[in-house]
Amino acid sequence: MSLSGKISTEIPVQGAPEKWFHTYTNQLHHIQNVTHKVHAAKLHEGDDWHANDSVKHWTYIIDGKTVTCHETIESVDEQNKRIVFKLYGGDIDDKYKVFILIFEAIEKDGGSAAVKWSVEYERVSEEVHAPYGYLEFFDHVIRDVDAHLLETQENANK
Repeated sequence: MSLSGKISTEIPVQGAPEKWFHTYTNQLHHIQNVTHKVHAAKLHEGDDWHANDSVKHWTYIIDGKTVTCHETIESVDEQNKRIVFKLYGGDIDDKYKVFILIFEAIEKDGGSAAVKWSVEYERVSEEVHAPYGYLEFFDHVIRDVDAHLLETQENANK
């Protein structure tokens, strides 16, 4: 059995892909205020939340447990509305040698949109399970952020 893998989830959203991409490229630090699944996020190293060399420290819930990790931005593709994050440290290093998150805001046919999260990972051993709890986590976060984006848009239209 391979220790490496890739899993993903794609959820239809009401917010426009541009709004989603803007949120994750310019307002990532606000996610902790929008969803109860994220307990805290703080800038660990660097001066800018959205710079590739900055390190963020996250505390969040996976599989009913509070976990922590560090995160950096590996790359940002504005044209494809895609961001690649690297997670490490904390609870990640206990289970995974490699843990890459890929965020994509996708425009669908007919003007609808979706958000896709993919996890590329390498487990430290065969006893460690694939990180399926992260897919559930992303499903909750996507729904919470989508509701927030819609509320923000409605308030702006008043």
